[in-house]
Amino acid sequence: MKYIKLLFLIILSCKAQPSKINGVSFVASRIPVTEKHVNPVAAIQANYAAVMPFGFIRDLKHPEIIHNTERQWFGETRIGAKQYIEALRRKGIKIMLKPQIWVWRGEFTGHIEMDTEANWQALEASYSNFILEYANLAREVKAEVFCIGTELEKFIENRPEYWDNLIVEIKKIFKGKLTYAANWDEFKRTPFWNDLDFIGVDAYFPVSHSKTPTVDECIKGWELHKQVIKKIADQHKKPILFTEFGYRSVDFSGKEPWKSDRSMTGVNLEAQTNTTKALFDTFWKEEWFAGGFIWKWFHNHEASGGVENTQFTPQNKPVEQLIKMHYATYK
Repeated sequence: MKYIKLLFLIILSCKAQPSKINGVSFVASRIPVTEKHVNPVAAIQANYAAVMPFGFIRDLKHPEIIHNTERQWFGETRIGAKQYIEALRRKGIKIMLKPQIWVWRGEFTGHIEMDTEANWQALEASYSNFILEYANLAREVKAEVFCIGTELEKFIENRPEYWDNLIVEIKKIFKGKLTYAANWDEFKRTPFWNDLDFIGVDAYFPVSHSKTPTVDECIKGWELHKQVIKKIADQHKKPILFTEFGYRSVDFSGKEPWKSDRSMTGVNLEAQTNTTKALFDTFWKEEWFAGGFIWKWFHNHEASGGVENTQFTPQNKPVEQLIKMHYATYK
């Protein structure tokens, strides 16, 4: 009898954890993607991909969003996003369609703010045209999740009524799950979580000041952030979704994880692995946490990342195996 009990305990300990959204942020490229490009996504046990078409704004005060033009890369357009989604679907990968805005010279989208009422109205009209086009695509491809915006705090703060109305219009088109990708220091103030299905957070929270942070140090660094995140989830009775998460393979990767500064050149693969493991250990076990999308994953896997690369991608770095093992556990 005691051996039967022991076997039962072993089976319980090996049981897979509850399913989560185990996603990658699939970067748009110049070309259509093939099975060869999608196979590495399936190989790391990802069950979701964020597909990200783009619109472009000339500067933070300019109200016109240029999108879906012949001058854009294929993957940034409507037809390209659809082709990516179809290729990913053939591998059984679910979709979050996440249209994003790029401001010229990479200025932060959260600071987009018009200086006249006329320009605000022009921006609203332009953004509606942009986002509703992709809401229609989300309906067409039966995306599981549609993200209505990414890191647009000043736009939302100044024009809350517009966003309330926009969500109503989106829901007329798309009947799946909705989220918004709030920046890590924005989500506490986002006013419309009750109208969406997930509280979306781009999770670049500072967790360590060390050159090579340990897993335990980062878990401790998450404690206060986690309390705030859980409070917002409880307040709105909505699950948290990390619409983006990840760390660069550089020294001090947990200090200011949002930075993409190319002057940071000290490769540190251990720092990337430890910070990522701490995030997994802190959140994936929680019932109120839905999962997330690693930032970021390029289509040409063999040529991406690598042990001398200092950027966010986990491709061809030690952290890739960590992600694979973790995603397999929460499949």
